[in-house]
Amino acid sequence: MPEGFPAPAELAPLARRMLVDAVRIARWAGELDEVDKRGELLPDDARAAGRALAMTVGAAAKAWGQALLVGLVEARDAGAGPGWRLHAWEHDDEAVVRGWSAMFDAWTLLAPVPPAALRGVFAVLAGQAVDQAPQLLSFLHLVAGPVPDSELLELLRRGLDERRVGGAAGPGLSPVPHAASAVSAVRGTCREPQIDTPAAPSDVAAVLDWMLDGLAAVGAVVRRDEAAELSPLGHWAVRAKLEEICTVAQTAAGHIEQSAFELLNACADYSPGPARAEYRAWVAARPADRAVAELLDAAQGDDALVRGLAFEALRVAGGPAEQAVRAAVDEPVLRPYALLWLAERADEGVSPADVLGAEDAAWLWVDTAAAVLDHGETELLVGHVEGASAGDPVRLFARARQSGHPRAASVLTAVSGVHPDPGVARAARRSAFSVHTGGA
Repeated sequence: MPEGFPAPAELAPLARRMLVDAVRIARWAGELDEVDKRGELLPDDARAAGRALAMTVGAAAKAWGQALLVGLVEARDAGAGPGWRLHAWEHDDEAVVRGWSAMFDAWTLLAPVPPAALRGVFAVLAGQAVDQAPQLLSFLHLVAGPVPDSELLELLRRGLDERRVGGAAGPGLSPVPHAASAVSAVRGTCREPQIDTPAAPSDVAAVLDWMLDGLAAVGAVVRRDEAAELSPLGHWAVRAKLEEICTVAQTAAGHIEQSAFELLNACADYSPGPARAEYRAWVAARPADRAVAELLDAAQGDDALVRGLAFEALRVAGGPAEQAVRAAVDEPVLRPYALLWLAERADEGVSPADVLGAEDAAWLWVDTAAAVLDHGETELLVGHVEGASAGDPVRLFARARQSGHPRAASVLTAVSGVHPDPGVARAARRSAFSVHTGGA
């Protein structure tokens, strides 16, 4: 991180103060059996939270919305309860700042929408103005001090005029990842027609106020004396987004426009360092939740090598992937990889033997052997056996045949054909035959 740029440890106290009510309501939710199956804070729940936490109903609803955005609360099938980030809140400064960043990304959802936003031109103009937010934020970041509202108003007006004359800008990265869809803040107006004539100065001023109030509501902007400036958290967020853009621009192979499956297939031939650079660029080029979902979808396919590489990419994605990876534990195909991913995130020195039970370890051994069989030299299977058998290959093969993995028979057959020890080869062959015949 560049010199003079605050570290998460310096910024975390600011984020914790900003989200103190969200943390309180998340802990309150953890004391209940169930809030609502959709994760919403219904009126009765809001009143109960208000009584328990000495909040107004409105304040409780606002805190709940923040808690959901940050990951302090997670919606589940049986209701809503504390999220993984709540458990990390007091000891993981980076998790706190990244949590605040998720709220910053969704600032339009928390922006106070004036009544005028429900009518005509303001709604359309606000939707177009959201696309100019990155430019305003970048300007505030470069100035690094208060900027008069009048100067920001002129910058916004010019941006809107350029958009009207030249059309919307092409796809690109934005310091506000949700900018393309954030028009939901003006109640679903993203499909409204363009404004063909210059907007009235009063309309542009109203939209600027709405934008700055929204950014102030999430703690990214400070407004005073008819001027605005970025808060320390706001500077961090913009710098982090700009660094992501630089990462994408510097990637050599350029896989950011490809699907997750295409990315992982391409990176199969890379050494770990360049592969991680590609994963980082690919993840940075799209909203984190979408990137994680695409990687997990690719991991559920038939290619075991792609599965392993998907979890390498998810390691690069880091904290934003944690909730989805926790859910992946319930998917048999992904379970061993997900368990290892979660354990490594909690303790970098963990070993597979500390995390996986015998069944999960056997399934993972077959899956990784299948990757070797499909993409590597068959002779590598000998080392794969030696590395996992602990001197007892017969026991390893027995667990492999009982693992339920669809590739168990083909893997064991391949081992029987390449292993130099006749006894080990015979044991692998017998286990393969047992899979075929359904033997125990």
